Amino acid sequence: MYFSILIASFGGGVARGLVGFVKHQYSYKNVGFNLPYFLGMSFLSGVIGLLSAMAVKEVGLNLFGDFTPALSFIVGYAGGDFIENIYKIIIQKSSLYPTK
Repeated sequence: MYFSILIASFGGGVARGLVGFVKHQYSYKNVGFNLPYFLGMSFLSGVIGLLSAMAVKEVGLNLFGDFTPALSFIVGYAGGDFIENIYKIIIQKSSLYPTK
């Protein structure tokens, strides 16, 4: 059960990374595709989702009841979104990507 929670939270983070990538691809013209960067960022998003789900599971004090893989996926997705928005607040920009 714990392994499926880890996989689901990693998948939630990767899903968040993919949504951000697709959003960036469609919001700008002439955006190139860099495969190593894409794979690296997808993996990093997955790790962030995994860490955020582990933090919620350990610190959550059973607020969510049984921590299922579905909830773990949602927390993994939201964790990446939370960290991205905190970073945007700190740098005081509306986008993480440079505009030309």
